[in-house]
Amino acid sequence: MAPGAVLRIGADVVTERTPRAVTLLLGPGAHLEIGERTWLRTEQAPIYIAVFAGARLVLGPDSWISGCHLSAKHAILCGRRAWIGPGCRLIDSDQHDLDAEQRERGAAITLGDHVWITSDSTVLRGVRLGSHVVVGARSLVTRDVPDHTLVHGVPARPRGPVGDRSRTP
Repeated sequence: MAPGAVLRIGADVVTERTPRAVTLLLGPGAHLEIGERTWLRTEQAPIYIAVFAGARLVLGPDSWISGCHLSAKHAILCGRRAWIGPGCRLIDSDQHDLDAEQRERGAAITLGDHVWITSDSTVLRGVRLGSHVVVGARSLVTRDVPDHTLVHGVPARPRGPVGDRSRTP
C-alpha cells in the first residue's frame, strides 16, 4: 500500500485462510473499497487486485469474486451483488503504450447491480454492464450491455433476456 492510498473493507467481508491467495496492490492515492458481506473466494485460484496511482476500485456490498484479476488505472465500479467468476479479468486500460504514437488509453468499467460474469471472461476499458446482466463463459466484452441482458461470445453479443437477479440465492 503506497502513501496516500485508501483501503476500506466493510463489515463481514470473508475469504479463506490460504496464504498469498489475495493480493492487493494499491498505488499512491489509490482507493479500494470492498463492500460489506463480500466474499473473496480463493479456493479455485488466487485473487489479484491492482489499483494504480489515483485510480478507484469499488466492490459493492454482497459481492462475490473468485480467482479473478481486477486492474484499475482509472476506475472499476461494481454495484451491489456483483459476481465475478474464476479466471475473469476486468482491465480498464491498455496497460501501456502500443508505440510512440499510440499512447495507452483507458476508461472506467462500470457494473450495475446483480451482475454475474461467469468464468474466464474479460471486460475491457470503458464498458458499462447494466443491472441484471449475465456474461457467459469465455466471453470478451468490448461494448456496453443494457440492463437484463445475457451476452456471450468473442466479442460478446446479446443472446437473450435476463429477469430479476435480485431474488436468486
